[in-house]
Amino acid sequence: MHVSGRTGVVSDLKEAAVDIIGALLRWRLWTSLALHDVASRYRGSVLGPFWITVTTGAMVGGMGLVYSQLFHMSLAEYIPWLGIGVVLWSLFAVIISEGCDTFIASGGIIKQTALPMFTFLGRMVFRNLINFAHQLVIIVVVIVWFGLWRKANAPMALVGFALSLGNLLWIALICGIASARFRDVPQIVTAVMQVLMFMTPVFWRPEAITNHRVVLEANPFYYMLEAIRRPMLGEEVKAHTYSALLIMLVVGWAIAFVIFARTRRRVVHYL
Repeated sequence: MHVSGRTGVVSDLKEAAVDIIGALLRWRLWTSLALHDVASRYRGSVLGPFWITVTTGAMVGGMGLVYSQLFHMSLAEYIPWLGIGVVLWSLFAVIISEGCDTFIASGGIIKQTALPMFTFLGRMVFRNLINFAHQLVIIVVVIVWFGLWRKANAPMALVGFALSLGNLLWIALICGIASARFRDVPQIVTAVMQVLMFMTPVFWRPEAITNHRVVLEANPFYYMLEAIRRPMLGEEVKAHTYSALLIMLVVGWAIAFVIFARTRRRVVHYL
C-alpha cells in the first residue's frame, strides 16, 4: 500500500469523493467537451442531431398506426404513450450503452492527464442530454397536438426525470468500470438492453400484465418510465414508484461509490 500510495479503504473513499467533487467543479470542461463531441459528430450535416428526431418521429408515427390497432387503443391515447416512452427509452439505453465506453473512449486522455475520472462520465451524460433535448420536440408535439398540456404535470415529471437520471448515472458508472476491465461487458449490456426494451412498458401499458407482475415490478426501468411519463399524460403516479426510485438511488450510489473508490486507480491500467 505504501508503494501504490494507498493507505486503506478510508483513503480510497476520500480520494473518490475528491475526484467527484473535482469533476463537478470542472463542469465547464466536460460540458465543453460534450458540445464539441456533438458538433464534431454532425459537422457537415444539414439537420445535425435533428436527424435523430426525424427518425424517432417516423418510427412513432408508423408504430402508432399499427400498434394502436393491435392493442385496441385510439391514436389519441396510444401515440402519446408510445412517443414519450420511445424518447425516454432512447435516453435510458444510450446513457447505459455509452456508459460502457466512457473510460475506454477517453483512454488516451486518461493516460496522459490527471483529470478526475468522473469528468468523463459527466461528458458522456451531458452529450446525450443535448441529443435528448432535440428529441423533446416529439414529446412537445404529441402533448400539444392531443391537448395533453391542459392536464400535464410538468413539475412532477421533472422530479421523476431527476430521480431517473440519478439512477442512470450510477448504472453507467458501474458499467464503465466493468467494461474497462472486461471488454465483453458492452456486448452483454447491449444484448440485455435489447431484451429489456420489450419487457419494459415502452410500447404497451403495464395494466395489461395481470399475472407474474413480479417480472415487471423487478424492472428498474419500469419505475423510471412511470415517474416521468404518467405526469406528462396527466395521470397519477403510484407512491411506491417514487419509493422504489429513491431506494435504488441510495443503494445504487452506495455500491457504485465503493466500487469507484476501490477501482479508480486501476482504470488506467485496465485501459
